[in-house]
Amino acid sequence: MGMAESIEKKKRGSALDREEIHAWIRGVADESVPDYQSAALLMAIWFRGLDRDETIALTEEMIHSGDVLDLGSVRGVTADKHSTGGVGDKLSFLIGPLAAASGVPVPMLSGRALGHTGGTLDKLESIPGYQTRLTTERFIEIVKDVGLSIVGQTERLAPADGKLYSLRDVTATVDAIPLIVSSILSKKHAAGPHALVFDVKCGDGAILRTREDSRRLAELLVDVSARLGKPSTAILTDMDVPLGRTVGNALEIAESIEALRGEGAPDMMEISRVLAAEMLLLTGAAAEEGEALRKIDRAHRSGEALAVFRRMIEAHGGDPKVCDDTSRLPRAAHVREIESPAAGFVAALPARAIGLAAMRLGAGRETVEDPVSPGAGIELLKKPGDRTEKGEPLARLHADREERIIEAIPRVLEAFRIAEEPPAEKPRILERIRSERGG
Repeated sequence: MGMAESIEKKKRGSALDREEIHAWIRGVADESVPDYQSAALLMAIWFRGLDRDETIALTEEMIHSGDVLDLGSVRGVTADKHSTGGVGDKLSFLIGPLAAASGVPVPMLSGRALGHTGGTLDKLESIPGYQTRLTTERFIEIVKDVGLSIVGQTERLAPADGKLYSLRDVTATVDAIPLIVSSILSKKHAAGPHALVFDVKCGDGAILRTREDSRRLAELLVDVSARLGKPSTAILTDMDVPLGRTVGNALEIAESIEALRGEGAPDMMEISRVLAAEMLLLTGAAAEEGEALRKIDRAHRSGEALAVFRRMIEAHGGDPKVCDDTSRLPRAAHVREIESPAAGFVAALPARAIGLAAMRLGAGRETVEDPVSPGAGIELLKKPGDRTEKGEPLARLHADREERIIEAIPRVLEAFRIAEEPPAEKPRILERIRSERGG
C-alpha cells in the first residue's frame, strides 16, 4: 500500500497497520516520502487520532529510525526526566544534580525554546563555553564520570522525529496527543536510560491546558513507555503560573544555582524533590518515598548536588566558576523595573502571557531559526499571593534593545492582576501516575 492509500485510510478513521507505519517512517528517515504527504498524514492523525497499538508501533519505528545508545558501561541504573514544557521551567538543573548526587546516573536529552516555553539547551548555552552537542562517546563518558550530562538530540538519535516535529510545527499538529507521545518517547528511549520520569504540565502555560488532556497524555506516556520496556512515572504539575522567580536563559541558570545553594523558590523545590525522588524509586536507589526524599534532601544540604552541576558544566567545556559567581553569566544591556498600578494582592499571573513577553524580550524564539539573547528575560519580583503597594516594583525586564522592553511593558503589566484579596492557594502537584509494567 502506498502513502496515498495510507492517508486515505487514516482520513476515514481506520487504523494503520505496522507495515504502513514502518513504510512511512522509513520514508521520512531516508526522505523518499515527500513532506506534503507526511503533512497530510499528520493532519489526518490530528483529526482521527491513533489507537494504542498504532501509537506503540509509531514510537518503535521512530526509535529505530536511527541509533539506539547502549549505556551498559555506565555503573548503576540510569534514569532520565522529561518535561512537556513550561514557563520558567528550570527544574532539569535541580532534578538532574539531585538524582545524580543520590546515586542515579542521569543521561538527559533536552530541547530548545519554541513559542512561549523555554528551552533547556538555550539556558545551558548561556553558560560561557558550555557545549550541548557532543559525540555519543563523550556523552556516555560524562555520565560515567560525573553522573549527569545534559545534551541536545543528535542527528542519529530518532532522526524521523526531528523531521516530523518540524512538519508538525508548521502544520498546527503539535498538540496531537499520540504524536506528542511518540515524539517524546522515541528520543528518550533511543538515548538508552533504564527508567523515565515525566513532568506533565497542566494549565495556562502548558502545551495542553486542560487537566483532562494532560492526564490522557500522562497515562499514555507511562503506558507506552512501560510496554516498550521502561518503567516510568508521570507527575501532573501546575503551569498556570511561571515556575520560580525568573524567565529567561542566564536568569534561570542563576536562579538554579541559587536553588542548589539552598535559596530556591518553594514551587521549584517542591516539584524538584518529588520528581527526583521518583527517579530514585524507579531505579531502586530507594525502597520507599520517605527514604528517597531523605536522600534527595541530604544531597541538597551537603552541597553535593551543586558539586555535580559544577562538574557537569566543566565536563561540557563551560565555566564552572558561574557556580560561585553568577555575575559571570551574560547580562542584558538594558534593564527596567515596572511598577504596580495599584495596591493589593497579586491575584493571577498567567504563565503564557509572561512566556510570550519573555520571548519578545529576546529570551525565546518564534521559529527554530530565530536567535535568542542569553541575558534577556523577566525577573518576577511579585507572584500570586504576594502583597504589593502602588508604585512598588512588580517585575524587572531585561533585553539587549530598549525597544524590546518598551514593547513588553504593557504585556507584562496586563498579565499581573491585582485584587483586594489574596487568591486561594493551589496545589503545585496535581496527580501521580505510575506504570504497572516495565522491563
